[in-house]
Amino acid sequence: MKIERAAVIGAGVMGAGIAAHFANAGIPCVLLDIPAKEGADRSAIAKGAVAKMLKTDPAPFMHPKNAKLITSGNLEDDLNLLADVDWIVEAIVENPAIKADLYKRIDPVRKAGSVVSSNTSTIPLAVLTDGQGEQFRRDFLITHFFNPPRYMRLLEIVGGPDTRVDALAAIADVCDRRLGKGVVHCKDTPGFIANRIGVFWIQSAVNAAVDLGLTVEEADAVGGRPMGIPKTGVFGLVDLVGLDLMPHINKSMSATLSAGDAYRGQMREHPVITRMIAEGYTGRKGKGGFYRINKAGGGKVKESVNLLTGDYAPSEKARLDSVQAAGRDLRKLCEHPDKGGRFARRVLAQTLAYAASLVPEIADSIIAVDEGMRLGYNWKQGPFELIDRLGTGWFAELCRSEGIPVPALVEAAAGRPFYRVEDGRLQHLTTSGVYDTVVRPDGVLLLSDIKRAAGKPVWKNGSASLWDIGDGVLCVEFTSKMNAVDADIMAAYEKAMRLVGDGKGDWKALVIHNEADNFSVGANLGLALFALNIGLWPQIEEMVEGGQRTYRALKYAPFPVVAAPSGMALGGGCEILLHSDHVQAHAETYVGLVEVGVGLIPAWGGCTEMLARHQANPKAPRGPMPGIAKAFEIISTATVAKSAAEAKELLYFRAADGITMNRDRLLADAKAKALELAATYTPPEKSTSYVLPGPSAKAAMELAVEGFALQGKVTPHDKVVCSALAEVLSGGGEADISKPVGEDHVLRLEREAFMGLVRAGGTIDRIEHMLLTGKPLRN
Repeated sequence: MKIERAAVIGAGVMGAGIAAHFANAGIPCVLLDIPAKEGADRSAIAKGAVAKMLKTDPAPFMHPKNAKLITSGNLEDDLNLLADVDWIVEAIVENPAIKADLYKRIDPVRKAGSVVSSNTSTIPLAVLTDGQGEQFRRDFLITHFFNPPRYMRLLEIVGGPDTRVDALAAIADVCDRRLGKGVVHCKDTPGFIANRIGVFWIQSAVNAAVDLGLTVEEADAVGGRPMGIPKTGVFGLVDLVGLDLMPHINKSMSATLSAGDAYRGQMREHPVITRMIAEGYTGRKGKGGFYRINKAGGGKVKESVNLLTGDYAPSEKARLDSVQAAGRDLRKLCEHPDKGGRFARRVLAQTLAYAASLVPEIADSIIAVDEGMRLGYNWKQGPFELIDRLGTGWFAELCRSEGIPVPALVEAAAGRPFYRVEDGRLQHLTTSGVYDTVVRPDGVLLLSDIKRAAGKPVWKNGSASLWDIGDGVLCVEFTSKMNAVDADIMAAYEKAMRLVGDGKGDWKALVIHNEADNFSVGANLGLALFALNIGLWPQIEEMVEGGQRTYRALKYAPFPVVAAPSGMALGGGCEILLHSDHVQAHAETYVGLVEVGVGLIPAWGGCTEMLARHQANPKAPRGPMPGIAKAFEIISTATVAKSAAEAKELLYFRAADGITMNRDRLLADAKAKALELAATYTPPEKSTSYVLPGPSAKAAMELAVEGFALQGKVTPHDKVVCSALAEVLSGGGEADISKPVGEDHVLRLEREAFMGLVRAGGTIDRIEHMLLTGKPLRN
């Protein structure tokens, strides 16, 4: 069966977000809620939810136009709309009786064979289907999205004994390929996987922090990055999801978990937290939570709560010897005698032992559990991967020392790791005590698997590696810190071009891809600042000219170049995308030319390429100035596209560039496109010409900047940078609208403008400030 149209019932934050993500995937969606009690429009609740999402940040929609794919209605007048949809998602209040009544109402009007799922996270499927008809039970399952649906990758799927196999397969496939979800199949148990373990972990950490006398900053410093957990840590995460959510989850879990479940032992009431919730300190959605911003006296002081007294005081950075001494060594962190080490021991022992004790109760394999926690709670590693970091034998002793029963799976491991590599293949320990190979879904190609199988790259240096990804395709992988572009990455491009050559040897196409959090954050500013401070002007100019030369060589190479970005692609990372034959981007790619933030302009061809694209844009008004003005607006304001769809709108990507919703499928899609292009590839002709008005265009752009300056929106150094950018985009003083110029002319202007700016004190101040604080300086 195919899922071509969908419906969501319940237009609350979660339901509306699911509807928005259907629209992001190009799937038309009906959104229904109860009729409005006031006003003439009975569908005002659903319509209002869509309108609110268009103003929400972070945006539920990948592009505002996606909202047009949602049809809003109400449950009394518009149930007939369900007759045309293939999948109905119920996302109403967590009350079995109310859900049962809704199912009785929609069953007679829904399309025959359509799938109905609940977004519940707390109610067992058996309870939801109790009393429903046989066919309804065959068509019913649970699809638990995580909030916000656009950004959280995990989707837990639960089928019942009567659920059709083809219905489960169809929903899993559309969630994977079109919605971009990491689909994890769970058993029908309380909290499924991620919330069963995740909430236990949070409760354990809160209890331990109170018992051991840690501040919230100290607990988050230990229970955050050292454990591979987002920098929010535990208390920052609870602030994000809401303190008031925890009691509701605990109440639901207590009603369904067995009396001897270890979860019950973590369910403690803390008077300070109870009081905070009662007084409206429910986290970021309320007046604050464990952290708050005190705006008294016109300031903005970050404060944190004392877990024993409930009083707020200015936050202080945690300084624990355990965190400093351990670094990334998790066992060393746990072995440290200070309170940070004791906190780590207790939380990890309790949480990881609980997770290990739940297999196969909640899922058939450790893979599902690890995937659930990585995708649902943004852990860098799942529970079993964390146990491997500690060592299964050492972890068993940790459990004993903490008075916790050693889980059967850990005992069965008998000192062996849960994951191992055998003959280049990743294997996992099964519940029967033997190893089995980790099998990826069809269409998933991971660079990590390729690297594991190959053992060593085709070539590498300090910042990049070249990998053979099969079928004659070579892949460039960045490996520098934050994938910042430096001379080694440029050298990797040059080596790749020599290896691929004319496409008649071992390789015929090139893919640029990596699996880091960010594709590339741009040029290495630290190296640039060092060169500036000691006046290495010839070397800086060669860096600029060499980058232009390398990127142009890739653009005009006799073989196809396909870039496959995900995460952030900024500055020089964006410029390589602009020079590729094709971009196959993950849907959540953030793209922008942000050089003005450090007092510079794009000088590896970024201005040149954006100017060409906007002047050739068929949707722009006729004449040379509209394209110039649009390129100037985007670059001068460091506009960042917050999705691949927005990147197309801004022309960072072309209309023909591809978008992959599931990040795990990105490399396979890019490779397929590279092979498709290689079959009949012809390099682009070097015939780009620019019609540039020169001084008059520059004056117009500077006048616009002056207007913003009068409004206080432009700083003095902004004006300097914008003037240099205007010089490039206008074509310079010698430009004449009657005499088109080529790429070389604009590239020369880029270099000259860049070299002028790097000598400016305001630019050096901006670079230093960015390196020191991570934020732009408004000088």
